Amino acid sequence: MTTNPLPVALFDSLLLKLIAVLELIQGPEGTVTPQARQAVLNATNDFKSTLSQAKELAVNLPGGDLRLEEQVEVIELLTELRDRKRRQLAEFAARTTAASTTAAPQAPMDVDSVASTPFVAAP
Repeated sequence: MTTNPLPVALFDSLLLKLIAVLELIQGPEGTVTPQARQAVLNATNDFKSTLSQAKELAVNLPGGDLRLEEQVEVIELLTELRDRKRRQLAEFAARTTAASTTAAPQAPMDVDSVASTPFVAAP
C-alpha cells in the first residue's frame, strides 16, 4: 500500500483554517478582548502550522529534482528523438511504398475454404 505523497485533505483544510482566522478577526469582538485575541492567536498558529506542513510536503514531492534549465533540456532532447523517429518512419514508409510498386505483380492466391476452416472434433 503506497501513501499519497501529497494529501489533498491537508491542502483543502488550509482554506477552512484561513476562513476561521478571518471570521475571528472580522467578528463582533475582533481582537478587543483577551479571549478574542487568544482565539485569533490559536487559529493563526493552527493555520501557520498546517501551511508549514503543506510547504514541506510540496517541496519534498518525489520527481521534482530537475531545475528549469534541465527540464527544458530534457524536453528538447525528447522532441529531437520524436522528430528523428518520425523521419525514420517516413523513410521506412517511402521505401515500403517504393518496393511494393517496383515488385513484380503477384498472382492472386486461391484459398481452399476447407483448409482454412478449423477442424472441430465431434464429441
